Amino acid sequence: MTGPVVLVVTHWFDPTADVVVGELGRRGAWVFRFDAADFPRRLRVTGTLGPDGWACALRLGSRHAELADVSGIYFRRPTSFSFGTLPEPDAAWAREEARAGLGGLLMAHQRWLNHPHHLGYAEYKPVQLAEAARAGLRVPKTLITNDPGRAREFTAGLDQAVYKQMSAVRPPGDGEPQMLYTSVVEEKHLAEDGGAVAATAHMFQERIQADYAVRLTVVDDRMFAAAIRGSSPRACLDWRSEQDKLTYEPVTVPEDAARGTRALMRAFSLRFGAFDFLVTDDGGWVFLEVNPNGQWAWIEQATGMPIAAAISDALTSSGPLT
Repeated sequence: MTGPVVLVVTHWFDPTADVVVGELGRRGAWVFRFDAADFPRRLRVTGTLGPDGWACALRLGSRHAELADVSGIYFRRPTSFSFGTLPEPDAAWAREEARAGLGGLLMAHQRWLNHPHHLGYAEYKPVQLAEAARAGLRVPKTLITNDPGRAREFTAGLDQAVYKQMSAVRPPGDGEPQMLYTSVVEEKHLAEDGGAVAATAHMFQERIQADYAVRLTVVDDRMFAAAIRGSSPRACLDWRSEQDKLTYEPVTVPEDAARGTRALMRAFSLRFGAFDFLVTDDGGWVFLEVNPNGQWAWIEQATGMPIAAAISDALTSSGPLT
């Protein structure tokens, strides 16, 4: 191998990672791609502790990589370790040993996009909102509660309130789990007897009346902002719900939003972030959330913004450490 060596840690059907792998290949980089589910049946790992730290080797079939040669690790969305027919609780023990062993060896590497440790912390929506406010970004009025009475008090003080799911887990249903999109809160949702609100934590926010939404993709110090405009009420409320009714256009990030975004990236030690904003009629940007492992390939396809190139630059250069 002659070019930079990049590890791509994700599942094998990941079209977003495919775009990065293709870009890296065109640059002459050597890509070692694997999924956590490849361990232990297909992926072999060996780590030897020396005076300068760990010498770690990975082997998958005929492919081999030394961690010392790796310029960057692109951590996307790997699936879980796979132990076949190993019975529980043996499989549970083996998973924890794999996480501590293979995971620990990889964690010792410093050039991640993003480091899993930072990903886990940054994914908490309440933490995001608090850090965004501290960073100087405008955030919606927000309540998190399982108390129906407090929910009724909060929503009564707003022109209109919305409910937003805080995790990425799809709620169960009669068939396949369905995505839970942003929804307007109605009186029937806040039943006196507790109803669904009392069952778990819920996040309620003021509804921001916006001209359009923005998906801002940040890679190190580079920003790629796309205005997203919906042509239906559902798409305007949550653009993820009707993606065939959207248009995209590159836009410039105002200096106050850019400054707050950079501060938030530093607070979470992130090198990549997919930010969602709403832009009001007066041009103000309102922070909704940041996905530290969010999708971006469709934005590049729709706008031509060179996001894959920026990610490839970050993975093959001596840029910031995680």
